[in-house]
Amino acid sequence: MPNAEGPGRDCALCPRLKDFRDANRARFPDFHNAPVASFGDADAKLLVVGLAPGLKGANRTGRPFTGDYAGDLLYATLTRHGLAMGTYAARADDGFSLSRCRITNAVRCVPPENKPTPEEAKACRPFLQAEIAALPKLKAILALGRIAHDQALSALGLKRSAYPFAHGAMRELPNGLQLADSYHCSRYNTNTGVLTEEMFDKVVANIATRLRS
Repeated sequence: MPNAEGPGRDCALCPRLKDFRDANRARFPDFHNAPVASFGDADAKLLVVGLAPGLKGANRTGRPFTGDYAGDLLYATLTRHGLAMGTYAARADDGFSLSRCRITNAVRCVPPENKPTPEEAKACRPFLQAEIAALPKLKAILALGRIAHDQALSALGLKRSAYPFAHGAMRELPNGLQLADSYHCSRYNTNTGVLTEEMFDKVVANIATRLRS
């Protein structure tokens, strides 16, 4: 099984994503343009699982959810509930850090139109499995969106049909972990009203309370 460090810079498991990455290296030579490693506390009690790096967000900066609106909302909310520290400045070198929390993506490379295929998610799943296995104090997973939810369950060897995605749901899994669901904190979801800041805050507040108990 791959280790929790994730795929190498020139990972070729997914031909479409490799081609897109190579094209972006030519188009945006100053971007990270490589698989984006996880970020946060190695002793995390909470693992946040997103979908994939954004083209001009994490794919640019090299840190999950850094440089786009989704990160603005995610990191502000984590800070408010004691799961992050410092001043988030949308740069990988801003000194911002996570506390009891770690963040990763179901797919580590930026996909065209922010839409990885099921085959690409499956190819990257061993890295999520390794990430989960490498966190000895893990108590909860927060899945941002249905794909992250499904991949987390598959990484744990659980049937998706037994735990359907539902925003705000918090489920106790057979291995003792808790799985929380939220709609993805993307600008599209907040602009269309699918997710409000209040809705997202409520999910994270619930997790933070449980982690303190």
